[in-house]
Amino acid sequence: MAEEIATTTGIAAHGAARLPSVDIDSFNIELKDEEGFVGDRASKGAFRKIFDRWRKPLKKSGEDPFGDEPSEKLSKKELDDMLVGDDTEASAVVHSAIEEFAQELAYVTRRFLKTKSWAKTERIVVGGGFRDSRLGELAIARTDIILKDEEFKVDLVPIRFHPDDAGLIGALHLAPSWIFEAYDSILAVDIGGTNIRCGVVETRWKKAQDLSKAEVWKSELWRHADDEPTREGAVKRLVKMLKDLIVSAEAEGFKLAPFIGIACPGVIKEDGSIEKGAQNLPGNWESSKFNLPASLIEAIPQIGEHDTAVVMHNDGVAQGLSEVPFMQDVTHWGVLTIGTGLGNARFTNRRNGKDKDEKKAKEKDDKDEKKAKKNKE
Repeated sequence: MAEEIATTTGIAAHGAARLPSVDIDSFNIELKDEEGFVGDRASKGAFRKIFDRWRKPLKKSGEDPFGDEPSEKLSKKELDDMLVGDDTEASAVVHSAIEEFAQELAYVTRRFLKTKSWAKTERIVVGGGFRDSRLGELAIARTDIILKDEEFKVDLVPIRFHPDDAGLIGALHLAPSWIFEAYDSILAVDIGGTNIRCGVVETRWKKAQDLSKAEVWKSELWRHADDEPTREGAVKRLVKMLKDLIVSAEAEGFKLAPFIGIACPGVIKEDGSIEKGAQNLPGNWESSKFNLPASLIEAIPQIGEHDTAVVMHNDGVAQGLSEVPFMQDVTHWGVLTIGTGLGNARFTNRRNGKDKDEKKAKEKDDKDEKKAKKNKE
């Protein structure tokens, strides 16, 4: 128990199912079919395989407009340029890949919607690096049309913030509300299989208390996949990045909260350990002897004059949380993040969502009452 208190610092449990604004109905679900994990059919890698397959007919005829460049090496910008370029065959290849990928994403989305924890989902936001491209936006829009044609009552929309910022901004929603009254910024960390990104996130709470105006003031990126560090080396580098950001924020005059919000792949347990899903991170992050929040508190015991608090949650959850201010017109909503894998989380709004359910129930009661009165007459 003492260990739990030390790692959460009295703020909140890591990987919590109940947050200030939402209940998290599920996250990091691993659905399977006869081909393996369902999410693998709608990842960045899956799109590249589909795209490469559509290139093959042109490769055979020696007329491949993309030359000898391997499909996985072509940048999203190059593919976006091909979409609107003068080379109609190149454009057709990209469009064909988008269409096939949208069919796969629709299949995956259907599978999620049929699970108990995703029942009654009204809207799904799609994030991750794939969304940050024109081809990604087209794939999302096409998937939305496919689902609507099949009469699924759900809207599929791209995540509002830039995917690089969404995970950091989402960390604000892991923090207790008193932080926003006393401080104007927090430290946030977004850990991925390729990169670790740290940032100072401005709450801009005075402009919008729902945090809809929040933005990343400054961030640092480290492609750890290029360096292949040990787990301890990765933590050491992360600590240095955070300390540099603290110095920068203080020099700029920010009132930095004694709080670090972390987005991390995998199933995050209440004590800050990782149960599973961290296989792409450097070293063994699922070891019972490793606890990232505790390591950070030990390395950065104070921010300003106060003890440091750390809260860690799943990276898909964190990206989804950035959308909380814009989801107040629905009750149940989810997030899918298309990256190395497919992140997922489903949310139920607690405050406005509850009000909405109560309003619907009251309207139904009123309607039934009027109908009964009419029948009586």
